[in-house]
Order: sequence, then C-alpha cells, then structure tokens
Amino acid sequence: MAKDLLAQVEKDGVRFVSLQFTDILGTIKSVTIPVGRLEGALEQGVWFDGSSIEGFARIYESDRVLMPDPDTYQVLPWSAPERRRARLICDVYSPDGQPAASAPRVVLKRMLERAAEKGYTYNVGPELEFFLFKRNDGHATRPVPHDVGSYFDFSPRDEAQQVRSEIILALEKMGMQVEMSHHEVATGQHEIDFRYADALTSADNAATFKYTVRAIAATYGIYASFMPKPIFGINGSGMHVHQSIFDAEGNNLFHDPDGEYFLSPLARSFIAGQLEHARALAAVVAPTVNSYKRLTPGYEAPVYICWAQLNRSALIRVPGHGKHQSHATRAELRCPDPSTNPYLAFAAMLAAGLDGIERGLTPPPPVNEDVYDFDERELAERAIGTLPGTLAEALDALENDAVILDALGPEIADAFMRAKRAEWDEYRIQVTSWELERYLETA
Repeated sequence: MAKDLLAQVEKDGVRFVSLQFTDILGTIKSVTIPVGRLEGALEQGVWFDGSSIEGFARIYESDRVLMPDPDTYQVLPWSAPERRRARLICDVYSPDGQPAASAPRVVLKRMLERAAEKGYTYNVGPELEFFLFKRNDGHATRPVPHDVGSYFDFSPRDEAQQVRSEIILALEKMGMQVEMSHHEVATGQHEIDFRYADALTSADNAATFKYTVRAIAATYGIYASFMPKPIFGINGSGMHVHQSIFDAEGNNLFHDPDGEYFLSPLARSFIAGQLEHARALAAVVAPTVNSYKRLTPGYEAPVYICWAQLNRSALIRVPGHGKHQSHATRAELRCPDPSTNPYLAFAAMLAAGLDGIERGLTPPPPVNEDVYDFDERELAERAIGTLPGTLAEALDALENDAVILDALGPEIADAFMRAKRAEWDEYRIQVTSWELERYLETA
C-alpha cells in the first residue's frame, strides 16, 4: 500500500504533505513534511511533542508518534501547483507502539471495534450548517452575513451560490461525495450534505469539510463560521446526525417492515439509550458555552428529551420513508452542533445507543405534537425532560454518567472536563455588552 501511495504522490506532483490529527476540542493540528520524507513517515511515523496539544500528554510523557492512514490521502485542491500539498489523517501512538488513549480518532476506533464485536457497523450522516460572513476592514470580529438569502433561495438573492459551488468542487476533488447544498433558514447560513458512511469515514469527512469550507471562503475574501449561535434572534447552526446500524451482510438492523415507523426493537433500544444519556451526551456533542445559546425554544433546535417521526422539535427524529426502503431507516439526533469534535461525538453517541441495546431499554411513547407548545404540567405528565441549559449543567451531567465517561476514556474525559470547566469559568466572569447596556446607568 505504501508503494502505491508513493507512486500516486509522484503522479500528483505533490511537494509537501500535511500530517493531520485533532486535539480533544476538534481543532485540526498539522505537521508538514517535504514529500521526500513521506516514505519514512509511512514506515516509522513522525515523532512530535504531545504536551503542547490540548489534552494529549503531560510534560513528562510528551513524546507521541503520528502514523499516517494511507486511505485518507487527498491532494488539497486550493494549494498552488508549484507548492502542491496533500494531506494524510494520522492515528496517534505512544512510544511503546500502542494507540494513544488521548487521541480522539483512537477513541472512536475503540468504540467501533466494540460494536464490531457484536457484528455491528455504525453508520452516520452528519449535516453541518455554517455561516458565511463578510470581513470588516480585514477583521472577522462582527458577524455580518455575506448574503440576504433565506431557506432554499437561489440567485439572484443568494449571493453565496458561487461560493457553495466552489466548496462542492473542492470537496469532490478530495474524494467526498456531496449529495446536496442549499441556503439555510438564517441570513448568511448554508448547508452542504455529504454521503452517509461508516462513523470513522464520516468523522474524517466532517473534519475535512470544516477546513475546506474555511479555505475556499478565504479565497473570496469572506470567512466561514461553525459557531453554533453567532447572531442573537435567528437560527443557529446545528450538526444533525442521521444514524443506523448495519450487519456484516449490509442489512440495516434498524429496519423492521412491521414495526412502528418501520423501526426494529434494536433501533428502539438504541434510541432509548440515547434519550437516557442525553444530558451527559450534550456536553460532548454541544461542547461550548455558545452551544446552549442555540439550544433554546423557537429556533428549530431541540430542547426537550423525546423522540418522534415528523416532529422537528424532538431530540431524536425518525425521518419518514417507505416500508420497503430498508436502507433509509435511521434515527436523527438533532442536538449536536458543528463546534463538536466529530470523533468524540460519534464515539459518545454510539456508546449511549449500545447501552440501550445491551440493557434492552424501551423508549417512551413518541411525541408527535410540537413540544414547544407544552406547559410545565404537560411536560411533567409525559415525563419529558430537558437538555442542560448551560455548559456547566452539561458538564455536571457528564461527570455523573459512567457510560459516556467510559466511552471517552479517563485520559480524554479528565482533559475534556478541565478544559471545559476553565471555558465556563472564563465566560462566567466576563462583563458582556448586554450587562453594560442593562446595568451601567441603572444599577
């Protein structure tokens, strides 16, 4: 495989190779090597100092090794021909040759291996929304939408159509199969959907998607933001994730032609598991202070812990499909947002669902009414809980959920909690513009 890759690199005229991985917060990290070092990197890996990467290692155990995954090779289409650059996504190893427990991609692989032992393949399809903003005198500090379009708008109102088209072309050149793109509900908001795949491939694609969108936007003098709620009073950006489990023969184990919504008992238990762990799961899939500005009633973002088929106010939705469309049976988790680390998000989501399957949990009755119209009495009568209202609440829930903590592993769980507690404390003591306007002259 290494020999074939080296031949392809030479054919593509690649001069530099970016060896990529993510820290626990989902930020892409990269080590660039000249193409002449690639053969050695494929055989022996590339050493780096893990103590400088969020959550990777303590100073006295800092050595880590990047091992490139040849299956992830892609040329970066926006790189100049004379400096042609390719990327390889890497797994991170400890000096003893073992996968590093602090590496998010390793965490997801571990969970997928656990599922594979049961004969399961976990497939996901994330839908990442984002905003395109103008730059203000060269500074990207105030969110000014790039266009005035709205949901499914097209030219001449959708000024970003050309930008989206360039993004799609770049994604396709990088091997991703784009299925659809469109303007989203909010001004300046967009969505591009790519092909449903196994969770590892989809996590790699989600990470690739974000930096590709940013790179292409920059060529137009604008910037892309995956911040969950950049503008008060309009819809935020989510990352709805469609999920299903297949067996080794390619059969969708979520499908039962005689079940309600064509769901199998396994699918129902999977949904029940995610509902049970929803509050702790939120800390991983909606991991920023800003995430909880999006998770409020009224903007198509879920708040209440329930499930349904056609109801988009529910936390988990079962999209409609025909009785004989077995491949289409899936459960859509609607609380994740694009600020999450996709490797950790999918690992935690799978852990919650597997817990439901292993314990044979049964979900409560579906709620097909608009939950936003329910009062406190009706919510209590139906035993409908709510997602955390702040990052601090979500972290408290995570701290008490052994299943999700076990999925992350102690190294990442500890580092994640430290980083996110610090983020909340920093936010908590800020003096905001809202406070100044509200209290400066009246208090």
